Amino acid sequence: MDEAKAYDLIGGEEVLRKIVHRFYEVMDTFEQYKELRSIHAESLKDAEEKLFMFLSGWLGGPNLFMEKYGHPRLRARHLPFKIGKTERDQWVLCMVQAFDDVKIAEPLRSELLHSLLKLADHMRNIQETEP
Repeated sequence: MDEAKAYDLIGGEEVLRKIVHRFYEVMDTFEQYKELRSIHAESLKDAEEKLFMFLSGWLGGPNLFMEKYGHPRLRARHLPFKIGKTERDQWVLCMVQAFDDVKIAEPLRSELLHSLLKLADHMRNIQETEP
C-alpha cells in the first residue's frame, strides 16, 4: 500500500476525525479497556487531538503534529506510561472497533490495522515474559 495516499484513501480529515473520536469513545465506554483508559488523563480531549494530528501525518496527510510539537518521538513520549501487552492489545482493539464503526473498507482496513499493530507493539516499554 502506498502510505502517502492512505490519508486520502481513508477519507481525509473528516473520516480520520471520526475514527479518532470513536477510538476514544470506545476506550472510555467499555470496561474491558480499563487498563488502557487508566493511563490517560480524565479528559481525553488533548489525547484525541494529538492522536488525530499524529495520524494525519502518519497516513500521508498534513504533518500537523510535527508542525506543532516537532518530531513525534513516540516511544520517548510514551515512556512515562506503563505500556505492556495488555495496553497494546486494548489500544489495537479500540482502533479495530473504530475502523469497523466508521466502516473503513478492505483492503485498506487490514493494511492500516496491521501497520498500527506494529506501531502499538513498538510502544511497549515494560518487560513481560511469555506464558
